Amino acid sequence: MDDVVAGVPVRTYAAAVPAGDGPEEARSAPVLVWAHGGGFFRGGLDQPEAHEVASALARRGVGVVTVDYRLTPWPLVGRVGRVASVGPVARVGRAGRGRTRFPGPVDDVSAVWRSVAEATPGGALIGGASAGACLAAAATLRAIDEGAAPRGVVLGYGFFHPVLPVDRALQRSVRGHRRLSHSRWGLDLMNRNYAGTAAALAERHAFAGGQDLAGFPRTLMVDAEADSMRASGDAFARELTASGADLERHVLPGTRHAFLDRPRLAEFRAAVELVAGWCLRG
Repeated sequence: MDDVVAGVPVRTYAAAVPAGDGPEEARSAPVLVWAHGGGFFRGGLDQPEAHEVASALARRGVGVVTVDYRLTPWPLVGRVGRVASVGPVARVGRAGRGRTRFPGPVDDVSAVWRSVAEATPGGALIGGASAGACLAAAATLRAIDEGAAPRGVVLGYGFFHPVLPVDRALQRSVRGHRRLSHSRWGLDLMNRNYAGTAAALAERHAFAGGQDLAGFPRTLMVDAEADSMRASGDAFARELTASGADLERHVLPGTRHAFLDRPRLAEFRAAVELVAGWCLRG
């Protein structure tokens, strides 16, 4: 069901209730606020990484609210005002919600999570994939600073640092067009485009990597093996462990970035099972 929460377009997926269970079980089902990927500048509620993931989790008993956060301008295109109507995912006719940069996207994710958590018994989880994982981790830090951390965090093949850590072996494992788009140069450019300024790159609520992670809630990370972004995931996992966070991490063998955008893949199903089981245990 499409709706608007805290001024942000969302889509809600009610958790399936096993036969024999009643309204009380439905009300107590965990709810995951989920942010899609797309380099901050593309993607939306209809892409598989949002719709198919949320549908699959709902069938397994996890309610999901997907967030249509504001996107950034396309990299290298120009000023925000000039690119607000460029491209197939442009915000046209959506109550004036044009493209923006930090802190706009994380503001949207934070606002939706806060509203959902306030309406959910026991609080809500937060998560995302790729750029959405970056936003979810940053929104978690904001929530910690505001005194109300999420019930848990789910991070799918995310990146968390303003500059990609060096891992040449991982970079060599990348194939096809991602050898360029997911190169350190390409990913650092994407991050600069999201942040908008050099000063914003270092903001605590822009990138969670390298920040004080004290109080970070229980976290599930599901990463791709042959993915240059895993260099940031590896570093962030070490930082979470050092902070004392309850971390469960899986690097799926033989996988590449964005497998949650491909629901026919076995790794999509494997990751959904991991996420659903983890959410339901919490």
